[in-house]
Amino acid sequence: MLKQSLTEDRRNRLTELVRVRGFASLPDLAEELAVSESTVRRDLDYLEEIGVAQRTHGGVFYTGPSPKLAHFDQRQSMNWDKKRRIAAAAARLIDDNDTILLDGGSTTYELAQLLVGRPLQVVTNSLPVANLFTSSDADLVLLGGYVHSRTGVSLGPYANQMLAGLNVRRAVLSVAGANERGYYNSNLLLVETERAMMASAEEVIVVADSTKFGHTSLALLCPLDEIDVLVTDAEIGPEWQTRLTEAGVRVVTAEPGESKQLEKAS
Repeated sequence: MLKQSLTEDRRNRLTELVRVRGFASLPDLAEELAVSESTVRRDLDYLEEIGVAQRTHGGVFYTGPSPKLAHFDQRQSMNWDKKRRIAAAAARLIDDNDTILLDGGSTTYELAQLLVGRPLQVVTNSLPVANLFTSSDADLVLLGGYVHSRTGVSLGPYANQMLAGLNVRRAVLSVAGANERGYYNSNLLLVETERAMMASAEEVIVVADSTKFGHTSLALLCPLDEIDVLVTDAEIGPEWQTRLTEAGVRVVTAEPGESKQLEKAS
C-alpha cells in the first residue's frame, strides 16, 4: 500500500510539472523528482495511457484538460470531442516553419497542444496557450495589454498596437456564434483585438463546432466572406456548407476519429 501511495504521489507531481510547463525534458523531470530517467519513462507511459501526456522527441508535453479558468471549465464538457477533432483537422493545415497567430478559445487551446514540438513561430494573446510553448522549440511572441481574468487573454489598445506591427502567415480564431450576417464573439474588446489579428494575417482560419451556427453573440466580428477557411465538425448542416462555400470560404470538416489519426501519425 505504501509503495502504491508513493507511486501515485510521484505521478501526480509529474503530471503537475508537465501541466505547468507545457513541455518538459526527461532529464529535467528526473532531476526535479529525484528519480531515475527509467522511472520517469515508466510513469510517462502510464500518463500517456490515461491521456494527459504525450512523449515526443526530447521530452513530453501536456495533453490533459485545459487550464482551470472559468472560460475553460464551463466548456470542458460541452462538445469537447468535437473540439478535439476540429483541432486535429486544423493542425493539418499548419505547415512547419509557419508563423501562426492563436487566440484564446478552448478549441484553439486544443490545437496549440497538438502543435507543441513543431518548428513554428507562434504569436498569441493567450496566457494558457503561451504557457504550452514556453519550453518548446517554437519562437514565441506574447501580446501585451489588459488581461481578461476569466479567459487569460490580453485585449485592448496595447495588444492592438502590437498586432499592427506584426505579419503572420495564418491566424486561427475562435467564435461564439455565426449567422447569415457573419461571425460573433461575446466580448467587445476581444472582437476589436481579433479584427487586428485578422488584419495582420495572410490567411484567416476560424475553428468552430457545428453548434455555433445559427446563433449570435454580443458583438459582430466580421461578415462570412472575410475569412479564408472554416474548420468545423461533420455535423454542420448542408445549408451552411453551401452558404459558406458561396461566400468563398473553404470548409474543412473534421471526421470522427480525426484526433486519434493525428496522434498515430505523430
